[in-house]
Amino acid sequence: MSLQGVQIFGTKKCPDTRRAERFFKERNVPFQAVDLARKGMSPGELRAVAGRLGGMDKLIDREGKRYVDKGLKFAAPTGPRIERLLAEDPLLLRTPIVRCSAGATVGLALDAWDTWLAATRLE
Repeated sequence: MSLQGVQIFGTKKCPDTRRAERFFKERNVPFQAVDLARKGMSPGELRAVAGRLGGMDKLIDREGKRYVDKGLKFAAPTGPRIERLLAEDPLLLRTPIVRCSAGATVGLALDAWDTWLAATRLE
């Protein structure tokens, strides 16, 4: 059995997104790459991933240039405002976001992806 329905959300300029794509490609795991510069996540996708990760605040890139440039560093959005901001501007998301039936991760999560692969080999 193999991982099914792997999606990688990120941008072409993000080195960690490219590493995530390479990780799955090298292990012959098919995936769908979603370029956040072209298409954001739907509100339902955002909520589903946030639910798996422990909250919407885990998805916003508070260290990114875009966050600072928009003046959000001083506004420090919380709760529903984060969801609205991420839906309106997907480039505020931390990347890569990888999701599949096994779970969801944000950022480079090689250990978690290895665990997913190991679990599918045991099935």
